[in-house]
Amino acid sequence: MTPTMEVAAVLVNYNAGPELVRALQSLTSDLAGLVWEAVVVDNASTDGSDRLVEAFAPQVRLLRNATNVGFARGVNQGVAASRAPLVLLMNPDSHLETGATRALRAQLEAHDGCAIVGPRVLDPDGTVQGSARGDPDMMTGIFGRTGRLREWLPFLAAARRNVVTDAALGNGQPSVVVDWVSGACMLIRRAAFESVGGFDERYFLYWEDADLCRRLRARGYHVRYVPGATAIHGVGTSSRTAPAASVRAFHESAYLYYATHVAKRSSVKRWLAHQLLRARCWWILRNES
Repeated sequence: MTPTMEVAAVLVNYNAGPELVRALQSLTSDLAGLVWEAVVVDNASTDGSDRLVEAFAPQVRLLRNATNVGFARGVNQGVAASRAPLVLLMNPDSHLETGATRALRAQLEAHDGCAIVGPRVLDPDGTVQGSARGDPDMMTGIFGRTGRLREWLPFLAAARRNVVTDAALGNGQPSVVVDWVSGACMLIRRAAFESVGGFDERYFLYWEDADLCRRLRARGYHVRYVPGATAIHGVGTSSRTAPAASVRAFHESAYLYYATHVAKRSSVKRWLAHQLLRARCWWILRNES
């Protein structure tokens, strides 16, 4: 009798190189003892990283796209090609520390209304990335994860709301309810994911995780942050191969999120957001050229 599948890991790869191997090695180690499968969706990589998946067959399968269809669509393809009730979404430049999946699963299964759980995500140097956050708004650019004012004034309410720290747990709680967690690593209930149609494929790259969590919460689910689980995220391995396109995608997705969830009816706010994001994008590209 075939064992019941427990966890399906989905990774969307674009020129992640040897980082993809490290990610798959960490999955193999952390999921040992569970019945699992993994799907790597390759978005037309040109660095040969897609061929590295062969070493992990048949546990890990490869789906090749002829073109780069984006992160959101790639995830949806991977989820559709798998069958486990829990989906572990992980970037190819991330890797898990021992016990991460079990800690995430324990919290997901302990809370029936929870659709997604996310771990503490660290930079390779051990710095906490701030992967649990408040819903993005006009203040996110100032007090968000990379905002200077959040670094200088971390005690302000806007700073604490935009990036949730471990101090928010208190009393030794193993998890806390948050607005959203980073798609660099998250464990998702398949039924909840499918109930909202998965990721919105209008997001080519960035902000699709915030959008997904917001739509799930609108359906009555909640999202939790689990600092007892840890993932290491290299940040930007794939985007470095096309930096200008990544910067544009970030700002286009930020506007899409804002127009969809924050300024649904206000043409003035939408116009202002569009102009500010357009100017910010131009400034970044100008200074990076």
